[in-house]
Amino acid sequence: MIKVTVIRARGSAPREAGAAMIVTPDGISGTIGGGQLEYMAIDRARQMLARGEDAANMDIPLGPEIGQCCGGRVELSLTRITEMPAEPEHPQVLVFGAGHVGRALSRALALLPLRPILIDQRADELAMARGETVLTPLPEAEIRSAPIGTSYVILTHDHALDFLLTSEALRRKDAPYIGMIGSKTKLAQFRRFASAQGLTTERLTCPIGAGFSSDKRPEIIAAFTAAEITGRLTQTISAAQITCDN
Repeated sequence: MIKVTVIRARGSAPREAGAAMIVTPDGISGTIGGGQLEYMAIDRARQMLARGEDAANMDIPLGPEIGQCCGGRVELSLTRITEMPAEPEHPQVLVFGAGHVGRALSRALALLPLRPILIDQRADELAMARGETVLTPLPEAEIRSAPIGTSYVILTHDHALDFLLTSEALRRKDAPYIGMIGSKTKLAQFRRFASAQGLTTERLTCPIGAGFSSDKRPEIIAAFTAAEITGRLTQTISAAQITCDN
């Protein structure tokens, strides 16, 4: 099999440096952006498989001559590998509250390169959920033991529990995203609660998903909150890459 990796992307391009796909004689896994760029890479990779080549490079201008109008330029590295690379570990998102919005959000996040875990104290609510779940009488313990870089979304059935869990999340300085469902009134109440504990709320997003729409349907809130989380994680990754480059 051949691993095709974007090693450099200049100008407008369908994928960033580091994007990769695996090409076998009869299939592909992953994507470097689709279109003619990808077709050309697949064709070259299968030539390598047929000829027994181990490595090659491609430098492709994304212009009218190949039927793509991006206008940028992409450099690819093609390398023969013997084992399928391990799946990357996706960033974890703990979703507290398995009600209508929590279940919808868990489903939405599962479609993205993320690992949502739905957490609740109520077995009957979790029984209606899909994906990974945790039933626990102490949901705050899940925050304390979460891996570095975990994001948190709090939308339980109880305001007091929301406040407790959000406070725990704000103590995690490594969290890219902390969101709490609610209104401006709830946020004002929480700010007073947090201040009494010596916590600041600048890192808190509340209400969740409200920057996109005021629609209250669970699936709409979930879609916009998923976009919010993804955007925040992308910003975090980009900032980390800039820091490393410097």
